[in-house]
Amino acid sequence: MSEATITRLSVADMTCAGCVAAVENALKGVPGVSEATVNFAEHSAQVKGEVAGEVLVKAVRDAGYTAAVMAGDEDVAEAEAHEQAAYRNQLRKSFVAGLVGFPLLFGSWFDWFPPMSSGHVFWVVVGLVTLGVMAYSGGQYYRGAVKSWRHPNMDTLVALGTGAAWIYSMVVTLYPGVVPSLARYAYFEAALVIISLLTLGSALETRARGRTSAAIKKLIGLKPKTARVLRDGKEQDVPISEVGLNETLRVRPGEKLAVDGVVIDGSGHVDESMLTGEPLPVSKQVGDEVIGGTLNTTGSFLYQAKRIGKDTVLSQIVEQVRQAQSSKPPIGRLVDQVAAVFVPVVVVISLITFAVWFTVGPTPHLSYAMVTAITVLVIACPCALGLATPISIMVGVGKAAENGILIRNGQALQTARRLTAVVLDKTGTVTEGAPRVTAVHPAAGWTREELLRVAASLEAGSEHPLAQAVADAARGENLETGQVSEFEAITGAGVSGSVDGRRVLIGNAALLADRGVAVDELKARAESLALEAATPILVAVGDAPAGVIGIADPVREDSAAAVTRLHEQGLKVIMLTGDHPATAQAVAGRVGIDEVFAGLKPADKADKVRELQGRGEVVAMVGDGINDAPALAQADIGYAIGSGTDIAMETADATLMRASLHGVADAILISRATVRNIWQNLFGAFVYNSLGIPIAAGVLYPLFGVLLNPMIAGAAMAMSSVTVVSNANRLRRLRLSAPSTRPPLSGDGHARTAWAK
Repeated sequence: MSEATITRLSVADMTCAGCVAAVENALKGVPGVSEATVNFAEHSAQVKGEVAGEVLVKAVRDAGYTAAVMAGDEDVAEAEAHEQAAYRNQLRKSFVAGLVGFPLLFGSWFDWFPPMSSGHVFWVVVGLVTLGVMAYSGGQYYRGAVKSWRHPNMDTLVALGTGAAWIYSMVVTLYPGVVPSLARYAYFEAALVIISLLTLGSALETRARGRTSAAIKKLIGLKPKTARVLRDGKEQDVPISEVGLNETLRVRPGEKLAVDGVVIDGSGHVDESMLTGEPLPVSKQVGDEVIGGTLNTTGSFLYQAKRIGKDTVLSQIVEQVRQAQSSKPPIGRLVDQVAAVFVPVVVVISLITFAVWFTVGPTPHLSYAMVTAITVLVIACPCALGLATPISIMVGVGKAAENGILIRNGQALQTARRLTAVVLDKTGTVTEGAPRVTAVHPAAGWTREELLRVAASLEAGSEHPLAQAVADAARGENLETGQVSEFEAITGAGVSGSVDGRRVLIGNAALLADRGVAVDELKARAESLALEAATPILVAVGDAPAGVIGIADPVREDSAAAVTRLHEQGLKVIMLTGDHPATAQAVAGRVGIDEVFAGLKPADKADKVRELQGRGEVVAMVGDGINDAPALAQADIGYAIGSGTDIAMETADATLMRASLHGVADAILISRATVRNIWQNLFGAFVYNSLGIPIAAGVLYPLFGVLLNPMIAGAAMAMSSVTVVSNANRLRRLRLSAPSTRPPLSGDGHARTAWAK
């Protein structure tokens, strides 16, 4: 979402997909609201716009529902406690309804009770007790039906069904003469058993639904509760919410860092595996950045708070996961539209069913008409339909977050199912994005160490990435550099100067040849390095060749395996790069890429993606740099490598916090599994209602003499919701075939800058 204010609401009393439409319409009708999304599975709403939270809460309440503004991370604990309380309350209500309803049911079966003609007082008492239990155990249905009379929902169906059963039974009890003798039967037990089963189903659904927010709980669990702040020369522990910007904090061994900041005194080693996935702690010295939620393993240091509250890296990640879990793919919006008209249609079908059975049904007409109409109302409750999409989105996005994949919206999940091609940037995506020395080939009379020392001495004066790679290689081998004078950078060709009094020239073959150096001895080795995707730099000392140093941007160790996984998923893999064609082909051949386009400018990359789309391909683009942003935006799905730049991550549909192409294969696998899970849920919900309503209406009776009991219909309706939630939770067990050493969340310094916006 954009930078506009986003307000999150907790919405109670929603019972089906019809409620989603009612709440969304109420929120969208508030002036200043540009977008509103309601998540039935999470019982929450996310509103975009410059509107006060109190105004939004009032709009929801006016629509017949209860709402409250969700302020921060503490809401997760509060929501979990609320869910637990709701679960226990629903169990109590189910038990009370069943305690009265089931004895009545068994007693009716075994003729324990007096007939209605002679047990008038008994049945009146039963009716009054039933009414009391209905008010206690099913009161939420009747209150909901009254509140949402303008937007009928599940409560409407339950209230109509059980209310009609009780009213009919009381009429038979008090005025038996108004109905035929064969129709004089009380349905008190049906009303109670239906309510008992429905509330039991709601309790089980609540319990199962609580597991879907596990990803958010784990993320928030990384945050410490308190911070050790240095105030007035004294260290004191304060709640993390009270830490201010630029305050000085102390962290000791074994403690988590409270907020993001910069080390100002001391040193330590910090375990950043929650972000980077690297198992080894990172050394932190004065001036280094530290991230809240990471663990200080050794040493003690002071650091200054630079990002607090919602601005910390971890809070930004939590917010992104929340937004994605609340988003809707196109299929979810379609379901909401269907659900909005579903309940009124069911009510009409129930009335038609009553009329048909009352007119042409067997005797007693009234009893058959009453039973079938009530059964239609009860079995048609669209709870499963409303849960089908959001519950899968919540689990799928959470699963992705646990594996270092931050998905921005539900659209990306649905589109991933149709992908046919994955386009990869080379530098920083297929390769590590950090050139380093991969080969040192000294000429006759030179040693490897001496060649590298001389080259590093001269290159130390250059800021070119290749020069830095040579300097880093010498530093890594503890080689002492010599004294440099007369340094000269030759644009586009190399450098020259004196090292310890000897004239040194470093550059390409053309530069050395122009300066009179015989390069025939070095050319073959240089060409061999070029074929291996390395850039050769030639070194001459005096007028004689000294050797060749190969510098390459190494291919990531797991790139080939990740490309193989993408092929196994039926995807074509294409690489776009601004690099030289020979280097690009060498890299592509090493990892198994199908097609290569090299020598491209940033705008050319977007044009190539557009060209592929014109050929009928559904394209995912993977990149990490500013030059990839246009292509990421053009692609059907953009995946930004987490080690990349801010603008790439802002443009992409998903961010891969691990700097690995396995994240792409994982993201596509999770997306496809999530959409498949949604379709399974929708298929089950639609089939349930498509078959259940006709059977409840009695279409099997003329052929097989079969009628569906309203109580069985209630149990089936309740279990359909539990089934949908349970099926969605199967995504939590999805096996990813990438290496097992995957971090829960990942990124590096660049990624942290992006999340800190």
